[in-house]
Amino acid sequence: MHFQKITLAGVGLLGGSLGLAIKQRSLAKKVDGFVRRSASIAECDQLGVVDHATRDPLRAVENADLLVLCTPLAQMREVLQKMLPALKRGAIVTDVGSVKANVVQELEPLVAEAGGHFVGSHPMAGTEKMGVSAARADLFVNAVCVITPTPRSSPDAIARVEQFWRAVGGCPLRMTTEEHDDLVSRSSHLPHVLAAGLANYVLGPAHPKEQAMLCANGFRDTTRIASGSPEMWRDIALANRKNLARALGVFLEDLQEFKLTLEKADSKAVEEFFEKAKQRRDAWSGQSVSPSPE
Repeated sequence: MHFQKITLAGVGLLGGSLGLAIKQRSLAKKVDGFVRRSASIAECDQLGVVDHATRDPLRAVENADLLVLCTPLAQMREVLQKMLPALKRGAIVTDVGSVKANVVQELEPLVAEAGGHFVGSHPMAGTEKMGVSAARADLFVNAVCVITPTPRSSPDAIARVEQFWRAVGGCPLRMTTEEHDDLVSRSSHLPHVLAAGLANYVLGPAHPKEQAMLCANGFRDTTRIASGSPEMWRDIALANRKNLARALGVFLEDLQEFKLTLEKADSKAVEEFFEKAKQRRDAWSGQSVSPSPE
């Protein structure tokens, strides 16, 4: 697995981590990064996450064999359109977006018209920290990396994208865009909404000032992801709003059912609620969720 040039459009946590992983594993002769701010160029140079960072989208993508879109979802189309005039024919374009149906539907025809090949991706990796300073070369090690090909996808491009994610330490897993968006609405997007809602409620001004002093490790662990980028999670929630709203509705019904057991002081039902959760969580955490490499 080797590319002459890989371009990362957006060099934050994910883009920066990809840059470090690519360079550490010698997956490309050159790694360029497209950034929006002049200050980001100096930061990229200081941290060594790419070989060259630029605010010029055409220069960034020129002669790239692989372009990875690492911007927030709402910016992907705009950034891609600025790069398309310089996209090398036959180049492969992928992304790291947390929602796939809208992204693939919008970007695949644009890339095809420019003579390239688009294959959607979503590495199930990240932290609540933002920015390139939080980048880590091992971020994708053992992470499931979902690949969402369509009937229009080039078999060779699909294989190359899967090889790329495997090369940075990930475990590729193919599924449709619809399957992906349904599954992550529960396992990824719903937890972020719950963490944010809990932080808003418990730390809100309606409660006494002593409330925050009594928030210990359980609260800290449960709300950690609420510190993620508001801009990014706004885009994700809106892009996957139908699936997320449905997941929220089911979850609220479950909470309402638990509320009724509390009101009835049904000790058996309350214990069963916690016991079932413990069993399911322990079983999940005790097994590898990563698929076997093909």
